[in-house]
Amino acid sequence: MTTTSSRGRRRAPSRIGRAAGKAAALQKPRVILALLLLLALTSVMLLDGYLRAEVGGDQRVRTGASSSDVPDDILDGGPILTFRGGQATTVSVPDKTIALTFDDGPNPTWTPQVLKILEEYDVPGTFFVVGSMVSRYPGIVKDMVEQGNEVGIHTFTHVDLSYQSEARVTREMTQTQLALAGAAGITTTLFRAPYSSETDAIDNYSWPVYQELGEDGYTSVFVDTDSDDWKRPGVSKIIKWATPEDGEGASVLFHDAGGERSQTIAALPKYIEKMKAAGYTFTTISGAMAEQTGAGSTGGNGVPGAGAGVGGAAASPLQAAHREATGVTLYEGRALIAAVTLAEWTVPALSVGLMVVGVAVMGRFGMMLVLARRHHRKRNRRRFSWGPAVTRPVSVIVPAYNEKECIANTLESLAKSTHPIEILVVDDGSTDGTSQIAREAADRLGMTNVRVLRQENAGKPAALNHGVRSARHDIVVMMDGDTVFEPDAVHQLVQPFADPKVGAVAGNAKVGNRDTVIGAWQHIEYVMGFNLDRRMYDLLRCMPTIPGAIGAFRRDAVLEVGGMSEDTLAEDTDITIAMHRAGWQVVYQEHAKAWTEAPGSLKQLWSQRYRWSYGTMQALWKHRKSLTDKGPSGRFGRVGMPLVVLFQIVTPVFAPLIDVFTLYSMIFIDFRAALLAWLAVLGVQLVCAAYAFRLDREKYRYLLMMPLQQLAYRQMMYLVLIHSCVTALTGGRLRWQKLKRTGEVGTPAGVS
Repeated sequence: MTTTSSRGRRRAPSRIGRAAGKAAALQKPRVILALLLLLALTSVMLLDGYLRAEVGGDQRVRTGASSSDVPDDILDGGPILTFRGGQATTVSVPDKTIALTFDDGPNPTWTPQVLKILEEYDVPGTFFVVGSMVSRYPGIVKDMVEQGNEVGIHTFTHVDLSYQSEARVTREMTQTQLALAGAAGITTTLFRAPYSSETDAIDNYSWPVYQELGEDGYTSVFVDTDSDDWKRPGVSKIIKWATPEDGEGASVLFHDAGGERSQTIAALPKYIEKMKAAGYTFTTISGAMAEQTGAGSTGGNGVPGAGAGVGGAAASPLQAAHREATGVTLYEGRALIAAVTLAEWTVPALSVGLMVVGVAVMGRFGMMLVLARRHHRKRNRRRFSWGPAVTRPVSVIVPAYNEKECIANTLESLAKSTHPIEILVVDDGSTDGTSQIAREAADRLGMTNVRVLRQENAGKPAALNHGVRSARHDIVVMMDGDTVFEPDAVHQLVQPFADPKVGAVAGNAKVGNRDTVIGAWQHIEYVMGFNLDRRMYDLLRCMPTIPGAIGAFRRDAVLEVGGMSEDTLAEDTDITIAMHRAGWQVVYQEHAKAWTEAPGSLKQLWSQRYRWSYGTMQALWKHRKSLTDKGPSGRFGRVGMPLVVLFQIVTPVFAPLIDVFTLYSMIFIDFRAALLAWLAVLGVQLVCAAYAFRLDREKYRYLLMMPLQQLAYRQMMYLVLIHSCVTALTGGRLRWQKLKRTGEVGTPAGVS
């Protein structure tokens, strides 16, 4: 028997249709925002890696090169190299004068201790700072300058500039100047090259670098007395090696970073006391130049941000190399410090998140394997029974919207059902003749148990509710219009209703169009999802979703909880949680199999999974009060909801961290170790997938697609979930989205 309402004239879009159109128009910006979030994450990691010399790091140090091109008066000159008027000149520190210099800082442990000692003894120092460290610890540099010390550049990433291109040299200097501008509001004209020592170590490769920097207004500073404190030889030797001979002045090198510096901290007060007792005075590099030449260090306009001294004129001869940072340089410097601060907080937090995600992922795999095995053994025991066989007729509801390609195959599969059924095809305002095709198929197949119900387009929940209200039997089976059932699917699906406590049953949906790459990827996902996840949730009595492709309900239970709600996009998840909260048990019946047509393109797949994930979030939010409820509702809220949030939202959202960190490690840290770690995780997933395939008696050949699935398909699912989170935060809404169907999934016998 078939019934239908009048078709009516072509009508204007409904309110729901207009809302769906507006929501669809908002999707592109949200996709872009999701991609921007991922890009921002990658950028933050790259910035942090650059600061730690993991990105762009260069550990090469040149030794033994010829110095034939370097003038002899430079090689034999003092430790301060200037290029005033384009002429290379060296300056020595005056006799009985010490210019204390410190390299490689700032360091949050050692530099403050050095500053405290200098302040206690009223001694100034010159700190050659690494730009990346300045950007990470700007407060230390600010204190350093305010205390009256002088700062110079030690490059941004501590690289040997003789190996670098002209562009890299400029970048190292400019970025350090920006870091100083952002940290202390200054730039500087002093420079000391990493791995440099005395002027006689200048070679043919480094000499052009000093010349270029000299043309830009920089004064290069070397040492003539090295404490070698980095060797940690002991306090007495550090003091001995740092002491000039015969009352000569010296540029003395210590280190306030770059390693464990407790010996330096212990030696420094004793050294200052010794040198003061010997009649020495302490000054900065600019102070030494002023005393020796009668003028402070000056810098040309080539130095970024160079101009007047701090405050309009040099605040002190001891800080004559400093220039007040102004204009663009100042604001770019502050932006750099802000970006680095963000990276400094974000990357450690992401690292913790990575550990949490890793533990959650591995824990989930372990739970799935253990509980899936227990579920399989329990449900497949010879003596297992749900109770007396359920043989009474049931109602099968098929909501359909423009399903002309599939509806005939769906009815043909139901015609072979071994269980007595009535079929209700609810046409939700189709415009492609779905209802007519359904009637013709029913007539052709001699199916007198088919009713075709038509309604104005109102969405899938409304179509299902129409079917439930019109059903004649106490058990209703719900399926999609693109799905085909195996002959015994309905019979297997309704057997759990022999237990009066069972209110809903989830069937085993399988991908029919699995011969394409996208189909194979979804096939793996379906088998693992239904076979392992649902078995786990079943044993824990917190099944979160009855799949729309194959599920069964007690009709009275559906009506009791208010029917299929339009509050969310995932009406199947919504109704399932509602059933739990009403005290009904929801179980999984692995032997009830249905074949569905999965999306055949990436665009359709994105649309479907976006609706699913966003709808799940909506359903969880709708039922959030179950967290504090008592009884069955509270049990789901405190067991099922946390598991769903952890495994279906939090873990997938942060799972890209695993891939991003893995890729980062492969490129910048240790390729071999990162690759082995990734292969280990893939191995665990393969084991889980293989076990799921074994339980479902599927062909293992599809698992050959799994490595590629991890590289491509999984990334897309991450972006979909991030997109859903963005939509949830921005308050978007969607309605029933129609995917393009091909009708290629026929009867189960035709599925390979």
